[in-house]
Amino acid sequence: MRFSTRAVHLGIRPAENHLPVSMPIFQSSTFEWEDMEHEPDPIYTRYGNPTRYGLEQLLASLEGGRHALCTSTGMGAVATAFSILKAGDHIVCTRDVYGGTANYLKKALAPLGVEHTFCDMTHPNNLCAALKPNTKMVWLETPSNPILQITDIRRCAQIAKEAGAVVGADNTFASPYFQNPLSLGVDVVMHSTTKYINGHNDVVGGVLIWNDDKFTEPFHLFTKVAGCTPGPFDCWLILRGARTLELRMKRHQESAMKIAAWLSSHRNVRKVFYPGLPSHPGHEIAKAQMSGFSGMVSFELENADAASQAVKKMRLFAFAASLGGISSLVGYPAKMSHAMLSQEERNEMGATDGLLRLSIGLEDPDDLIADLDEAL
Repeated sequence: MRFSTRAVHLGIRPAENHLPVSMPIFQSSTFEWEDMEHEPDPIYTRYGNPTRYGLEQLLASLEGGRHALCTSTGMGAVATAFSILKAGDHIVCTRDVYGGTANYLKKALAPLGVEHTFCDMTHPNNLCAALKPNTKMVWLETPSNPILQITDIRRCAQIAKEAGAVVGADNTFASPYFQNPLSLGVDVVMHSTTKYINGHNDVVGGVLIWNDDKFTEPFHLFTKVAGCTPGPFDCWLILRGARTLELRMKRHQESAMKIAAWLSSHRNVRKVFYPGLPSHPGHEIAKAQMSGFSGMVSFELENADAASQAVKKMRLFAFAASLGGISSLVGYPAKMSHAMLSQEERNEMGATDGLLRLSIGLEDPDDLIADLDEAL
């Protein structure tokens, strides 16, 4: 073979006796057919990839499900879950929900004829009142974004299923380590793998996990035609991060509990939102359905100016969107996660002008408290 031919063809297939301890990155867009009668699996990386299959197998197991499907972003997972809805259908969604999810319902699905109702599901009776004859899905988010409200998953799933609705749950804030909604009656669990599952602020992704085979074909079909599937390197990064999920979540929670308790006693803090505090209205339900309270803490200051001044003084908390990484972040939901909503809608969801949301990282909690003390 001449130089150019060797440059193209050699070094592609590893020796069969290699036994890697870590999942390799199958950085290939396409896969070779043996012949016309035998279609390979995968055939093309938009349809599937061995690195992605490894990640899906792991996440399905961690969440206690039979099937998992990874997407290019968390919103890709939300869109995939909602793809089973059609014109004339109705969805009931947690009122205190991620702004991107609310915006998708309003801007993408409503024009297509899919109705929605935002509902305060901290009281299950509100869900009963919100259901309609055409309700096809109930979407839960607990702990919720941004004020960490707690929904009784088992009770709401029971109410929804009695009405014939599919139950979905965004489990991003809890992670599979602290909460498993499938075991509480949910049909489809969603995660933004960008957050705790990856845990290193270096990739975006999403996943859906389910048990019932009836969701498998429509979910896979949507991601194939919409093109919202992840690349192999992104999957490898998320797979690498997920290996240490338990260790990280324990530290996130330990530090968050200490910081939430400290904030509760600060004279300039009007309110603290953390389900691990006995004062939190959803504390007892959280204890019953979660094995821990995760690492998100929100707190409210007097107004937008107070929030702005506090953020400017923070040194260890980076002012940035996202959450769930090894380094601590402070977010301002009014201009970040919920910026696409009107002020009235933000206030209804608890994303007030004085609200700050902390993602507690793996730094020493005493250093983080000192940083907050200086800022406040």
